[in-house]
Amino acid sequence: MKKSHFKFTKGQRYGIFFLILIIVVIQFVNAFIEFPDDHKVLIPPNYEEFQKEIDSLKQLTLKNNKPKIFPFNPNFIDDYKGYSIGMSSQEIDRLLEFRKLNKWINSISQFQKVTKVSDSLLNQISPFFKFPEWITNPKKPINFKKQQVQNKTFEQKMDFNIASLQQLQQIPGIGKVLSQRIINYRNKFDGGFIADIQLQDIYGISPEVEERLLRQFTVKTPRKIKPINLNSATVEQLVTVQYIDYELAYEIINQRTLKQGFNSFDDLTKVKDFPNDKLDIIQLYLTLN
Repeated sequence: MKKSHFKFTKGQRYGIFFLILIIVVIQFVNAFIEFPDDHKVLIPPNYEEFQKEIDSLKQLTLKNNKPKIFPFNPNFIDDYKGYSIGMSSQEIDRLLEFRKLNKWINSISQFQKVTKVSDSLLNQISPFFKFPEWITNPKKPINFKKQQVQNKTFEQKMDFNIASLQQLQQIPGIGKVLSQRIINYRNKFDGGFIADIQLQDIYGISPEVEERLLRQFTVKTPRKIKPINLNSATVEQLVTVQYIDYELAYEIINQRTLKQGFNSFDDLTKVKDFPNDKLDIIQLYLTLN
């Protein structure tokens, strides 16, 4: 008769019994006895005050890290500046297109009219607008009846291309800023002004001031240029003309082809995106022959 392998000795049976007993005791202890939690977080009595102080420090840090806006002239907003103050790309493009026409923003309301920014954004950024002093603090008009400037003949007038700052400042309405702006514009070109009409290119010269200037000054030694034939000019030649870029040059040539040539400079005003207010200056560089 074979011996069973599952037969336990008396000692082994006692061992199994005690093992089962120990397991039952452990399960009972875990089920009915609650032990203290060593990982329990103790909250101090002034926890809320600490939390408020931490929150205030966070807010202060965020405020200090927020980009600061300094006073600026809205006429010179570029893409980066526009994005940094919250303007959309469409609003920035409207402003840049307006400036391409050589026009200027002179008030907060005009800025909103041109860019179409929202009232909420305008209220945030308009306190930082800094316009020229002659706009924000215009001087009282001078009574020129008492200071009537007599018109001079061409021979008597002074040459714009050699006039000094001091000579320009003798004209009522021309101060240090405008006289320096005239000189700077003149110095941009080797040879200076071509014609008096270029005064209209200088920011800040009103029609009244221009009229008073032209009573005393004129371009007597114009810059020498070789006019470009509008009816045969290439794109590369046209882009050398002030206010004409490549896109406009292509439009001019397309219109010229359709019309089989231009009969007058006024035909340029029918070209897409042509700056009509600059026609008198542009035609200084052109000829129809």
